[in-house]
Amino acid sequence: MEPREKAAQLPETPGVYLFKDAGGTVLYVGKARNLRSRVRSYFLESRWIDAKTGSLAREIADLETIVVDNEREALALEHNLIKQYRPKFNVVLRDDKTYPYIKFTAGEKYPRVYFTRRIKKDGSLYFGPYFPASLARRILHFIHKRFLVPSCTVDLTRSHPRPCLQYYIKRCLGPCVAGLTTDDRYAEAAHDARLFLEGRRHDLIRSLEQRMSTAAEKELFEQAAAFRDLLRTLEDIEERQRIASAQGDDTDVLAFYAEPPLVAANLFHLRGGRVVDRREFYWEDLEEFDAQEFVTSLLKQLYLEAEYLPKAIHVSADFEDRELLEEMLTERAGHKVEILTPQRGSKRAFLDLVENNARHSFEQRFRVLKPSSKAIGEALQITLNLAEEPKRIESFDISHIQGTDTVASMVVWENGRMKKSDYRKFIIRGDENANGNSLMQNDDFASMREAVTRRYRRVLEEKKELPGLILIDGGIGQLHAAAQALDSLQIINQPLASIAKKEEILYVLGQEDEPIVLERHSPVLHLIQQIRDETHRFAVSFHRQRRGKRQTETALNDIPGVGPLTAQKLLKEFGSVANIRRAGVEKLSGVVSRKNAEKILAHLAGGGG
Repeated sequence: MEPREKAAQLPETPGVYLFKDAGGTVLYVGKARNLRSRVRSYFLESRWIDAKTGSLAREIADLETIVVDNEREALALEHNLIKQYRPKFNVVLRDDKTYPYIKFTAGEKYPRVYFTRRIKKDGSLYFGPYFPASLARRILHFIHKRFLVPSCTVDLTRSHPRPCLQYYIKRCLGPCVAGLTTDDRYAEAAHDARLFLEGRRHDLIRSLEQRMSTAAEKELFEQAAAFRDLLRTLEDIEERQRIASAQGDDTDVLAFYAEPPLVAANLFHLRGGRVVDRREFYWEDLEEFDAQEFVTSLLKQLYLEAEYLPKAIHVSADFEDRELLEEMLTERAGHKVEILTPQRGSKRAFLDLVENNARHSFEQRFRVLKPSSKAIGEALQITLNLAEEPKRIESFDISHIQGTDTVASMVVWENGRMKKSDYRKFIIRGDENANGNSLMQNDDFASMREAVTRRYRRVLEEKKELPGLILIDGGIGQLHAAAQALDSLQIINQPLASIAKKEEILYVLGQEDEPIVLERHSPVLHLIQQIRDETHRFAVSFHRQRRGKRQTETALNDIPGVGPLTAQKLLKEFGSVANIRRAGVEKLSGVVSRKNAEKILAHLAGGGG
């Protein structure tokens, strides 16, 4: 049955409809108060004047519907199906990082805390969202400094020979090394950090006061003073939060700027009357753009599953499902949520400001305005979820042809530019891997282990600083090979990432199950690609140089009576085999005997080089 005929037989009830192409791929998901009326409208030629509807209708080969009891169920189901199928004719929010949270790994023997933008059902506790994102990082810094509970990628299920830098600068108790702390001491610190994150500051303060008194009675005055300083800090935080909570209602303001298929949107968060955070979103493929559908789709994806909802959301365009969405968000939030389109006054002025910022974001992303190295560094830190902004990146690649003349390269990016004076080349010897075992030269993983091992063994010997990030050209296998090399050198908690060829997927050590796919206009992707391509160029150049030298030396060494020293002398004088062939007997006789000169030329003329 044709889709048009199916549409005429649909029930006049609420539901969700899915349009599919000839291959069964979902093209579009929509909701309707009246399925028959809404779906039939797509097949009216009068609606094909609208570019998007016309393009969609021409591709529809089949349709599927799901009947529900009411519009609210339809809206919720529509949202879930869009997330599941990500249809090309729907506006899909590609930035799925959501808001900043702090993750507390309650299920581990030694719980740790992490900055994250993804909430998973993994037994951990999640706190947030935090506005701005820097607030979450400041809280983590506070937990590291005051409670000594770390954020790291170290395997704490086994003991390590020595701790990482965080222990030495007193930001971690060192559970990775036997004897540095006790299970009870760490459990107490983790419990304190959890109370702090849960907002149970009064319980934490009482506990700290008791421990301070006990330490003072035992004349452990240094320990008592540490508890006293922590108590003062906590009381100061409590006071500042009381002031902030009394300053006003929370509002989010959403606006966009579009030049289809390119669109940029900005979302500003106002808390207590002040702008505390801002998010930017980008689309590159919205060929047919409808402002009302864009706004409603974006709001559903932003707020239907949000952990926190403001009291007001201001948008630049009204839309059909506004009242229904208000009702659902109000129920979820436990307080009234209003979605408004301000027309005048200070609220309209602020909405105009957000629109101007969306236009500026559009210019920065799509007009290829080069952001500052500081901005790129910060974006890289956020994208890769690194503890600190990387000031220096060292990148590695392997080059060979069918396992011959295997070499590795390392290039350096530092403070916004490539630092060629720090580039390094490695001839892969293929004699040992990270564990000291023999290896084959054509094993890319073993070659990467060797290069990384040699580089950072020397860094340790020379007592130089490790880079903010090590970047590997390759996928998860190459990433883990580099990690094994660092582990063999007892280097732990070192930021390490890889970029897979062709797919341009980023993997971060410790977060491999959450690969990062960046938009092609992303400045972070451009930076990673620039570094990766330079690493590859440097490796290939060195490999060609090595292969050419070997082939040239082989061509001369095959001549009877010409040894390695004679070949080296000839190449130094004439530069190449071709120049030797053109030189003639007289010139060659100035370097070797006339007899050898004649023999060399005869061999080369006969096709021996």
